[in-house]
Parts: sequence; structure tokens; C-alpha cells
Amino acid sequence: MANYSAADVKKLRELTGAGMMDCKKALDEAEGDVEKAVEVLRVKGQKGVAKRESRSAENGAVVALVADDKSTGVLVELKCETDFVAKGDKFLAAANALAEHAAATSPADIDTLLGSEIEPGKTVQAYVDEANANLGEKIVLDRFAQFSGAYVAHYLHRTDPDLPPQVGVLLELDKADAETGKDVAQHIAAFGPKYLSREEVPEETVASERRIAEETAREEGKPEQALPKIVEGRVTGFFKENVLLDQPFAKDNKKSVEKVLEEAGVGVKHFARFRVGA
Repeated sequence: MANYSAADVKKLRELTGAGMMDCKKALDEAEGDVEKAVEVLRVKGQKGVAKRESRSAENGAVVALVADDKSTGVLVELKCETDFVAKGDKFLAAANALAEHAAATSPADIDTLLGSEIEPGKTVQAYVDEANANLGEKIVLDRFAQFSGAYVAHYLHRTDPDLPPQVGVLLELDKADAETGKDVAQHIAAFGPKYLSREEVPEETVASERRIAEETAREEGKPEQALPKIVEGRVTGFFKENVLLDQPFAKDNKKSVEKVLEEAGVGVKHFARFRVGA
């Protein structure tokens, strides 16, 4: 039995983020040498990366980074397997480092981001794989959003006070308005619209909703002459549920989001909403 203390186990966990039993096994193998135990865990972790590929990563965090002048902003979702890792300092440090890198490099898409160098000689993908190895869980970076314009707002929401933010919103307005930006970002976080405007909804999606609405109305025995009005009403209901501008505003459901924006003299250019694992 190697000679090491509980403090050594604690130190190794802090250095690597590995579980207690893994740390004890590594210290046994390293004969109590903490530095050698770090190497043992890294080697074992790298070997386990491929094995973890098929596992599910449904926990994690959403982080946002917005410039002081609000002209640019980035939203990043980093996923892991358990809430234990999600709330750990090393995981959150990795998520924030990735957000800072994305903000600094403005990659065109996720593949460009993963292939870019976050450190000399180390790509973002290699950085994520290293986190995978060190933390002993599947770590996934598969989406981010970045906007730049007149004004970028954001909102992060914790679904559990013991966990990091699980829902994040990034919002680009056509003019500076901190209050409206915050209100609309919070609305998006709560109601999860899929589209900004009706024009963004794919034609095939609208056609499918019309078909389903008509078939449902016929199954319900609605009179033939009433079908057009019923179908239009149900399609309008689809828009109110899924289109940001059509949704009833969270703070005043007698007004649509579009009406609130009109009264504020502000327009929404783009938005992104991430919910961890969704």
C-alpha cells in the first residue's frame, strides 16, 4: 500500500478534477507521488476518450462573453456527463476559455472553431479532448453563437441554484437599449422561440402545420365551410408559440413581443438560445 494522505487525494482531485477512487488508484500506482499520479490519470484519461465517445453528455453549462461596449458577444455551450463535473471549477474554466477564444477569433462555424489553435500547437478539439481525459467524462463542444452590431445583450439562467447556467440567450438589437435587450432576452430564455419572424419559418414547416390542422379539424368533425378559418387560426397559433415577434410578451401578455419592440423603437436582428442538452 502506497504511503499518502487524505490531503494528497484532495490535492490530486483539485489538480485533475478526477474522482476520489480514481485518484486513490493513481496514487497507489505512483507510490504516493502526486506529480506522477497526475501523469497516471492523464494517460488513463486519454485512453478512455475513445471509450467515452458513445456515452451521453446531457449536463454542462452555457457561458456568455459580451464586450464592454456591447458591440460583440459570444455564447458557448459546453457539455459533460454529470452535474458533479458541470459545477466544477476546472470544467467552468474550460468553458470560459473556449468562449474567450471564440470571441477573439470569430470563427465562421463550429468546425473552424474546433480546428483553430487555442494555444500554440494545440487546437480547440485537442483542448476539449484534454479536458475529456483530465475530467474523466465525455466533454462536448458542438455549438456556439457570435453576434456583432449596434448592441448585443445576453441573459443566463440557472435552472438549479447549485449548478452553472443551463439556459443562455444572446440577442443582437439594431440600437442600444439595455432595458429592452434584457427583457427580451429573458423572454426568449423562458419561452424558447425557434424563429425570429414568420419569414424565417421554412415553407415546408408551414405547409405541414396547415395539413395537420386541416386533418385534425376533419377528424374532429368540423363543418367543411369552417375549415379555412379553423386552419388559419391554428397556423396562427403555431406562429404565436414558435415565432419570437408573434409571441405574447412575458411581462405583458396583452402585447406581442413585436409590439413591445415597436413601442421601444428597437428591432431584433438575431438571437440564439441554448439549453444544455436540448
